[in-house]
Amino acid sequence: MNDFRTGFVAIIGRPNVGKSTLVNALLGQKIAAVSPKPQTTRKRQLGILTSEKYQLVFVDTPGIHKARHKLGEFLNREAEEAFEGMDVILWLVDGSARPNEEDSQIGLVLNKLPRRTHLVLAANKMDSVSAEALSRNLEAYQASVRKDAKIISISASENQNLHELIELLVSLSPFRAPEFDEEQVTDSYERDIAADLIREACLHKLREEVPHGVGVRIDEFKERENGMLYIGATIFVERESQKGIVIGEGGQMLKAIGSSARKEIETMGGRAVFLELRVKVLKDWRDDENALQRLGYRTGKKKRKK
Repeated sequence: MNDFRTGFVAIIGRPNVGKSTLVNALLGQKIAAVSPKPQTTRKRQLGILTSEKYQLVFVDTPGIHKARHKLGEFLNREAEEAFEGMDVILWLVDGSARPNEEDSQIGLVLNKLPRRTHLVLAANKMDSVSAEALSRNLEAYQASVRKDAKIISISASENQNLHELIELLVSLSPFRAPEFDEEQVTDSYERDIAADLIREACLHKLREEVPHGVGVRIDEFKERENGMLYIGATIFVERESQKGIVIGEGGQMLKAIGSSARKEIETMGGRAVFLELRVKVLKDWRDDENALQRLGYRTGKKKRKK
């Protein structure tokens, strides 16, 4: 194992830039919820890629953004705490657009990193922009980071330059033994991923004013005698009016959400699933620490080890 490399790589970026899409593409399977709406990722999740010569441990983080409630503060804290102990920080940016205010916020955070932590700037969505515009945009992002940052252009959705990205990340990783078994692809439990996939279905199906007011709690998760997995889950919304939207006329929206989520969970677990959903109002839960804790979000600042 003297020539084996193991690297911890935190993937950061503003919301909706393609971090979860990239993790899923690198692993060749879905472990992270993906939607076209921002703030799909709400908790850190490991994606583990292992070969005979290396193990890359990707930390998919929530998008750094201007927080408007306690949930937003939690998301930013989750992202920034992910930097601790990392070998490489991979800043994923939208190569088809110029930097915005959130990108500038990330640049300020990155400039506080210790020099021993490698930095890679990856311009995503290279398939949707001309080479000239991509170069112009990338130059603007480079102005925000230190000069020794490695630069690469990719397309997570089209699998362009991902092999080159992996080679770059491996070259920046230290020589050391693997941290995880070669069969392991994530540190998340199946029930936690199921909750994310239910929320992903909500993000895809619901109108713009509802999705970020949606939280999911798994109430029951057990295998029945016939081998089918039974999942009972509650979808929480912040207002009574949102509850009606999630349920839909005659229960049609809730049925569509359940059908979409069930298919994704079955693909993930490789077995039949019976999914039962209910909807409850938890008023302004995104700004209520007790409610956030009930839904599995760790609130309060992390205490650093002395």
